[in-house]
Amino acid sequence: MRLGEPVKLQANINITPLVDVVLVLLIIFMVMAPTMRKGPDVALPKTAKPAGQGDERGRILVTVDETGKLWINDLQVAPESFNDALLAAVGDQKEPKVVLRGDSRLNLGEVRQAMIAIEQAGFRGVGLIAERAGAAGAKAGGN
Repeated sequence: MRLGEPVKLQANINITPLVDVVLVLLIIFMVMAPTMRKGPDVALPKTAKPAGQGDERGRILVTVDETGKLWINDLQVAPESFNDALLAAVGDQKEPKVVLRGDSRLNLGEVRQAMIAIEQAGFRGVGLIAERAGAAGAKAGGN
Protein backbone atom coordinates (compact mmCIF):
# COMPACT_ATOMS: atom_id res chain seq x y z
CA MET A 1 0.00 0.00 0.00
CA ARG A 2 1.39 3.34 -1.03
CA LEU A 3 0.66 6.72 0.32
CA GLY A 4 -2.37 8.27 -1.29
CA GLU A 5 -3.89 4.95 -2.49
CA PRO A 6 -7.41 4.19 -1.33
CA VAL A 7 -7.60 1.37 1.19
CA LYS A 8 -9.42 -1.77 -0.05
CA LEU A 9 -11.56 -3.28 2.66
CA GLN A 10 -12.06 -7.01 2.77
CA ALA A 11 -15.21 -8.00 4.54
CA ASN A 12 -15.04 -11.59 5.75
CA ILE A 13 -17.56 -13.15 8.06
CA ASN A 14 -16.04 -15.33 10.71
CA ILE A 15 -18.60 -18.04 11.54
CA THR A 16 -16.39 -20.02 13.90
CA PRO A 17 -17.76 -18.36 17.08
CA LEU A 18 -21.32 -18.93 15.83
CA VAL A 19 -20.65 -22.62 15.20
CA ASP A 20 -19.05 -22.94 18.65
CA VAL A 21 -22.08 -21.44 20.36
CA VAL A 22 -24.52 -23.60 18.40
CA LEU A 23 -22.59 -26.77 19.19
CA VAL A 24 -22.48 -25.94 22.90
CA LEU A 25 -26.25 -25.32 22.91
CA LEU A 26 -26.83 -28.58 21.04
CA ILE A 27 -24.82 -30.51 23.60
CA ILE A 28 -26.69 -28.86 26.49
CA PHE A 29 -30.08 -29.74 24.98
CA MET A 30 -28.99 -33.30 24.23
CA VAL A 31 -27.92 -33.79 27.84
CA MET A 32 -31.04 -32.16 29.29
CA ALA A 33 -33.66 -33.71 26.97
CA PRO A 34 -33.98 -37.06 28.81
CA THR A 35 -34.61 -35.29 32.11
CA MET A 36 -37.40 -33.09 30.75
CA ARG A 37 -40.49 -35.17 31.49
CA LYS A 38 -44.11 -34.27 31.66
CA GLY A 39 -46.19 -34.68 34.78
CA PRO A 40 -45.29 -35.17 38.41
CA ASP A 41 -42.55 -37.48 39.62
CA VAL A 42 -43.86 -40.90 40.56
CA ALA A 43 -42.14 -44.07 41.69
CA LEU A 44 -42.68 -46.34 38.69
CA PRO A 45 -43.24 -50.05 39.22
CA LYS A 46 -40.25 -52.25 38.48
CA THR A 47 -40.39 -54.97 35.82
CA ALA A 48 -37.80 -57.46 34.68
CA LYS A 49 -37.81 -56.28 31.09
CA PRO A 50 -40.09 -53.39 30.08
CA ALA A 51 -40.75 -52.96 26.38
CA GLY A 52 -39.33 -49.91 24.63
CA GLN A 53 -41.27 -46.76 25.42
CA GLY A 54 -41.38 -45.79 21.74
CA ASP A 55 -41.76 -42.43 20.12
CA GLU A 56 -43.10 -39.52 22.18
CA ARG A 57 -44.75 -37.74 19.24
CA GLY A 58 -48.53 -37.82 19.50
CA ARG A 59 -48.28 -39.29 23.00
CA ILE A 60 -50.58 -38.10 25.77
CA LEU A 61 -49.18 -38.89 29.21
CA VAL A 62 -51.67 -39.67 31.99
CA THR A 63 -50.20 -39.94 35.48
CA VAL A 64 -51.73 -41.20 38.72
CA ASP A 65 -49.59 -39.87 41.56
CA GLU A 66 -49.09 -41.43 45.00
CA THR A 67 -52.20 -39.69 46.38
CA GLY A 68 -54.39 -40.94 43.52
CA LYS A 69 -54.67 -37.57 41.74
CA LEU A 70 -54.91 -37.59 37.94
CA TRP A 71 -52.58 -35.59 35.71
CA ILE A 72 -52.66 -35.14 31.94
CA ASN A 73 -49.18 -34.26 30.73
CA ASP A 74 -48.24 -31.69 33.41
CA LEU A 75 -51.70 -30.43 34.44
CA GLN A 76 -53.66 -31.82 37.37
CA VAL A 77 -57.22 -32.76 36.40
CA ALA A 78 -60.31 -33.34 38.52
CA PRO A 79 -61.78 -36.86 38.04
CA GLU A 80 -65.17 -35.47 36.97
CA SER A 81 -63.62 -33.46 34.10
CA PHE A 82 -61.07 -36.10 33.07
CA ASN A 83 -62.76 -37.10 29.77
CA ASP A 84 -63.07 -33.50 28.57
CA ALA A 85 -59.50 -32.66 29.59
CA LEU A 86 -58.15 -35.76 27.84
CA LEU A 87 -59.99 -34.95 24.62
CA ALA A 88 -58.76 -31.34 24.84
CA ALA A 89 -55.16 -32.54 25.31
CA VAL A 90 -55.44 -34.65 22.17
CA GLY A 91 -56.69 -31.71 20.11
CA ASP A 92 -56.37 -32.44 16.40
CA GLN A 93 -53.55 -34.99 16.66
CA LYS A 94 -53.88 -37.92 14.32
CA GLU A 95 -53.65 -41.31 16.01
CA PRO A 96 -52.78 -40.13 19.52
CA LYS A 97 -51.34 -42.67 21.93
CA VAL A 98 -52.35 -42.54 25.57
CA VAL A 99 -49.84 -43.93 28.05
CA LEU A 100 -50.34 -44.30 31.78
CA ARG A 101 -47.78 -43.85 34.56
CA GLY A 102 -48.98 -45.07 37.92
CA ASP A 103 -47.09 -44.73 41.18
CA SER A 104 -45.89 -48.11 42.43
CA ARG A 105 -47.29 -47.36 45.90
CA LEU A 106 -50.86 -47.34 44.57
CA ASN A 107 -52.99 -50.43 44.61
CA LEU A 108 -53.98 -51.96 41.31
CA GLY A 109 -57.60 -50.82 41.65
CA GLU A 110 -56.67 -47.13 41.51
CA VAL A 111 -54.57 -47.57 38.39
CA ARG A 112 -57.32 -49.70 36.82
CA GLN A 113 -59.85 -46.90 37.45
CA ALA A 114 -57.64 -44.54 35.44
CA MET A 115 -57.45 -47.11 32.64
CA ILE A 116 -61.25 -47.43 32.61
CA ALA A 117 -61.61 -43.63 32.46
CA ILE A 118 -59.22 -43.50 29.48
CA GLU A 119 -61.19 -46.24 27.70
CA GLN A 120 -64.47 -44.43 28.42
CA ALA A 121 -63.00 -41.34 26.76
CA GLY A 122 -62.72 -43.42 23.57
CA PHE A 123 -59.09 -44.56 23.58
CA ARG A 124 -58.16 -48.21 23.15
CA GLY A 125 -54.88 -49.92 23.89
CA VAL A 126 -53.61 -47.80 26.76
CA GLY A 127 -49.84 -48.14 27.20
CA LEU A 128 -48.26 -48.55 30.62
CA ILE A 129 -44.89 -47.09 31.59
CA ALA A 130 -42.64 -49.08 33.91
CA GLU A 131 -39.02 -48.92 34.96
CA ARG A 132 -36.49 -51.70 34.52
CA ALA A 133 -35.80 -53.47 37.80
CA GLY A 134 -32.49 -52.33 39.24
CA ALA A 135 -32.43 -49.20 37.05
CA ALA A 136 -30.24 -46.33 38.20
CA GLY A 137 -33.22 -43.93 37.95
CA ALA A 138 -34.60 -45.02 41.34
CA LYS A 139 -34.78 -42.23 43.91
CA ALA A 140 -32.37 -42.32 46.81
CA GLY A 141 -34.13 -43.18 50.04
CA GLY A 142 -37.24 -44.41 48.18
CA ASN A 143 -39.16 -47.63 48.77
